[in-house]
Amino acid sequence: MTTGRSNRNPFIKGYCINREYSWLMFNERVLDQAMALENPLLERCKFLSIFSSNLDEFFMVRVGSLLNQQKINPKLRENKTNLTAEEQINGILKICKKLYVKKNEIFEQIRLELKEKGINLLLSKDLTDKQSEICKKYFIANVLPLMSPFVLDAKHPMIHFENLRNYIVYELEMDGRTMYGLMAINPRLEQVFQIPAGEGINLIPLEEIVSRYGFIAFPGYKVRGKALVRVTRNADFDANVEDADIEHDFDFSKFIKSKVKLRGSMEVVRLETDCSKSTLREFLFTNLDIRKQFSFRLKNFFDDRVLMLISKYIPSEIANPLKYIPFRGAEAEEITSSESLMELVREKDIFLSYPYDSMDPLVRLLNECVDDSRVMSIRMTIYRVDMHSRIVDALIRASEKGKDIEVMFELSARFDEENNLYYADLLQQAGCEVSYGYSNYKVHSKILSIVMYDGKEPTYITHFGTGNYNEDTSRLYTDLNVITSNRSIGEDAAAFFRNIGVGNLDYKYDKMLLAPTTFKKGIISYIEREIEKAKLGKPAIIVAKMNSLTDKDIIDKLVVASKEGVRIKLIVRGICCILPGIEGVTENITVMSIVGRLLEHSRIYSFGDEEDRIIYISSADLMTRNTDRRVEIATPILDKEIEKEISAYLDLMLKDTQKARWLGSDGSYYRVESDEPFDAQQFLINETMKGGNL
Repeated sequence: MTTGRSNRNPFIKGYCINREYSWLMFNERVLDQAMALENPLLERCKFLSIFSSNLDEFFMVRVGSLLNQQKINPKLRENKTNLTAEEQINGILKICKKLYVKKNEIFEQIRLELKEKGINLLLSKDLTDKQSEICKKYFIANVLPLMSPFVLDAKHPMIHFENLRNYIVYELEMDGRTMYGLMAINPRLEQVFQIPAGEGINLIPLEEIVSRYGFIAFPGYKVRGKALVRVTRNADFDANVEDADIEHDFDFSKFIKSKVKLRGSMEVVRLETDCSKSTLREFLFTNLDIRKQFSFRLKNFFDDRVLMLISKYIPSEIANPLKYIPFRGAEAEEITSSESLMELVREKDIFLSYPYDSMDPLVRLLNECVDDSRVMSIRMTIYRVDMHSRIVDALIRASEKGKDIEVMFELSARFDEENNLYYADLLQQAGCEVSYGYSNYKVHSKILSIVMYDGKEPTYITHFGTGNYNEDTSRLYTDLNVITSNRSIGEDAAAFFRNIGVGNLDYKYDKMLLAPTTFKKGIISYIEREIEKAKLGKPAIIVAKMNSLTDKDIIDKLVVASKEGVRIKLIVRGICCILPGIEGVTENITVMSIVGRLLEHSRIYSFGDEEDRIIYISSADLMTRNTDRRVEIATPILDKEIEKEISAYLDLMLKDTQKARWLGSDGSYYRVESDEPFDAQQFLINETMKGGNL
């Protein structure tokens, strides 16, 4: 991808990088992992699939949002590179064209390497005569009965193309007339068919079979052209509580249900097709009401999510060497040997670093609370939760035992709305008090408050973390967690739930920083503290790890700090809108990104050195949406041993030379070559597997 700070790249201006451009560079780093030879082959297949899934969401949400903005306020310019929505969209489409070419090349390379291992991922053009006959019989017997073909006419109007569903469209001829036939590919069918013929393992995606034999569904017609088609629809919508009050009797859950249903009918923002025939393409552009710039031709069309599925068709003795060696999160000896986690945490803080540590201790703690008569109430926030949640099960049991259970579900967690609606209803039926957040702010905080009475005064156990209460992602995402009985933290947590319940964001917390009120101010005040130290000639350092950095106020303050000599080390996995290394401006700022086996998800903000260091962990990235438009929590690490562990963890990330990429002053990401490559994630996995620690 071409980058640079010259006028030729409108996505970079001064020390700022456009958000959408930075995200596309991040997804290209994901794509690069699909061709990184140090990754096992089947894992590289997954990275290619993840790249495509990421791009799906980017078009649904970010491109959708820009199109909305273009209609509402076309002259509005974003605050970093002064681009309008239209200018951003045009640039995005040009970059994506190049990414599609790169993706196709990587797919072909992966196919060749799979073939060398005896795994043939076939396209319809690759089939032998015998394989072709087998696939044809399979199509007629198993696929065709579940297809609904039709030819457009007065009684068969144009169908609605569903979001991210595959279709095949035909240009047909009968009696000299040109007609069009359509057929949706049933998503409930097996997406991969294993052909019992030929050498090795022969797999073909369902879409390829339909493309080869779909004409059978149109007897009597001559096929003049065909196109496999997938559309992406705008999924960006506003969820204002005032609208719910007016339209849905003050029930936000009903409002969200109605909005989720609308997603399938929103405008088309992308067309993917393998079609080259001009008349058929024009038919699609016209009937989908989409400009050709939003169309992407796929050389090898099929849903890349198929790449996630192929390992189940491969015998384990072949598949296992082509995957990462599995590992399980560990449990510290002091936890496994403790008769009661509740009593252990009353003695000392417990630190959990997912996925290197298991989430099981947190589940165990909740189950202990269910059976402990001292526990009076359990309150927690839920943003995303596992489909089969032991945490929800524990809350239901606690409610059935008469404990006061309050769960704040964020129903606007994008693409998890339906799962959250389901569990919110389940908890309500069990007698739990369920709420849906605060006003028009998403509640993104990750906090659990347990209040106990032992006959004298309330005592507290509080969990706060950087990630969701989701057992599935706790095995895939890196997140930090602390469980503490500290009274100040406990009182803050209890006050948080009281205040959110009554709509009060102005409460002054003793330890916690809260967005949208004190979080940004707090971060900026700590940056200013380091600036004052630098002015006095004292060592001044900031180390921060997050998913994304877009907040302009914080970016500007970091630039001031850099100019004053503060050393700033940023670990930003995804979007980063600050350009480091500009002489006299950001020369004291470094930015690195790690994209590897695990999704880096923890947010850590460290200010100062060992003597005066303070570390916060948070649910919030330094994005405007987090600092100004969400309810977020940042909590200080009070235990000095845990603080040292987190600091050592940051140092380990900064030593990575295998998965790390460093952002240069030209706007490009670079790999640091080393004679002894170091993969920080793999190091921690190895330590977990042998029972070590930092």
